[in-house]
Amino acid sequence: MSEKSAVKREKWIQTSIKESVPHNRVKILKNGAQAFPAMLEAIEGARKTINLEFYKISSDATGWGFAKSLVQKQMQGCEVRLIYDSIGSMDTDPELFYYMKSNGIKVLEFNPYMPFGSRQWGWWQRDHRKMIIIDGKTGFAGGINITDEYASAGENTGNWRDTGLLIEGPGVRDLQRLFVSSWVSRGGDMINGKQFFPHIEARGDIMVKILGSKERKHRRIIRRAYMKAIKHAKKYICIENAYFLPDRGILRVLKNAKKRGVDVWLILPKISDITAVLYASRSLYARLLKWGVKIFEWQNTVLHSKTAVIDDIWSTVGSFNIDRISITHNLEVNVMVINEDFGRAMKAMFVEDMNYCSKIDPGEWGKRSLREKILEKLFYFIRHWL
Repeated sequence: MSEKSAVKREKWIQTSIKESVPHNRVKILKNGAQAFPAMLEAIEGARKTINLEFYKISSDATGWGFAKSLVQKQMQGCEVRLIYDSIGSMDTDPELFYYMKSNGIKVLEFNPYMPFGSRQWGWWQRDHRKMIIIDGKTGFAGGINITDEYASAGENTGNWRDTGLLIEGPGVRDLQRLFVSSWVSRGGDMINGKQFFPHIEARGDIMVKILGSKERKHRRIIRRAYMKAIKHAKKYICIENAYFLPDRGILRVLKNAKKRGVDVWLILPKISDITAVLYASRSLYARLLKWGVKIFEWQNTVLHSKTAVIDDIWSTVGSFNIDRISITHNLEVNVMVINEDFGRAMKAMFVEDMNYCSKIDPGEWGKRSLREKILEKLFYFIRHWL
């Protein structure tokens, strides 16, 4: 790295630190096996407010388990509010939401796919966030929806592979701000500012920045954070992403990183709930492999995780997919962490996941069938509509 590049990198690190909120404690939650018990424990311990914003809440055992816990807290005097996405929760039995509403929980549907009688509608824009805020002091964010698909007894076997974070400390305030923004924009009731934004004492030594794409502004804030981090990478870039369809800008900075001698490793799905996106993503493999990028495909189950770690110093976990829909349309939330110990833990998790992957061999990749190649080209051509 040249002296000029080193100066720019240091400036980026200092700017990232300056823009982050200090004194937080952050815990990685791997899969529903770790996330759901932590979430339910936090809900049980809530005293004043519980706010949830989720793309998908299913009417299965997991969804009903959460619903019953939330109703119990509502009956104990907590104010419980829920925003769910209309399309994400399309298959959910309406009885689940009726049960919560009839027991006092305030529930809002984001952009109903049946807009009649609703003040808000927009088929193309979804609330893709997955987050919980307890008493304004404890927060959860990541890629994990409230469904049985994530409820697995094992860390690397069973159901979908995903990652979430438990955050305690002043950084939770910005998660709360995102929720309030969505709640107000969807016609939610007036809220008590003191209950939503209490004083939060220092809980740890980790610096976090909440990156939230909103409806009219900051739509590309998470993309820009990725771009800057990749541009200033010195040693390595590890990205694990469920729907990997980067635009030209992200592809360019990845290519330039390889030219600088940076190791670039990607963990991508071998199995997907959206087959068309899987084919479109694979159309990029030949290009990436030519640049020297190492690609690993997750074997066991559906990969739904959206994480990255760069040079130990910069990490992110959230709901943001590296594709056009997340960049330009969806409401997303990612947590950016500036901390070397945390970064090393993220990298260790990435390396552990590699044990459950198959590495794409550049020589063998070109030997796949003509049918596969045609489908890849076809779906990549229509990638903007996937």
